[in-house]
Amino acid sequence: MTTAPRPGVDEYAAAFADYVARIGDGEEIVAVLAGQLDQVLARLGRIPEARGDYRYAPEKWSIKEVVGHLSDTERVFAYRALRVGRGDTTPLSSFDDQAYVAEAQAGARTLAGLAAEWGDVRRATLALFPNLPPAAWHRRGIVGDHPISVRALAYVIAGHVRHHLEVLEARYQG
Repeated sequence: MTTAPRPGVDEYAAAFADYVARIGDGEEIVAVLAGQLDQVLARLGRIPEARGDYRYAPEKWSIKEVVGHLSDTERVFAYRALRVGRGDTTPLSSFDDQAYVAEAQAGARTLAGLAAEWGDVRRATLALFPNLPPAAWHRRGIVGDHPISVRALAYVIAGHVRHHLEVLEARYQG
């Protein structure tokens, strides 16, 4: 099943509502995820390497840190989708994205390398979702004491990327 209707508000925590809302009602979620692969890589490819450490404010992430964050977050969300989709009912913990960014040390890497890694992560995500059995898309699990469905996780992944692309355009202009 690659057509997953918009998840209901009872299928994800309120913290994810903005990400889910970034996907239009008529958009097919796996097609959105697939389209983002080329879109994001092209966008990141236009940013000069020298701009990778740019921050629009001292306390904000650098462009490299944003890209590393996209990879880490997608890995976490796709892992959750795998667990829940396979019927694992073990509650999953939340994660501290700020701590992940600090530990990733993206500033020591190249922007091109971080972008290539994100592309690899997205390709793994694209190998997962289209191959889930139809019933898996409707399964729900618990993450950080909140329910979440597999289809909501697909929407969250795509909406999260859209959010950060918009921030790159508006704040980093890289």
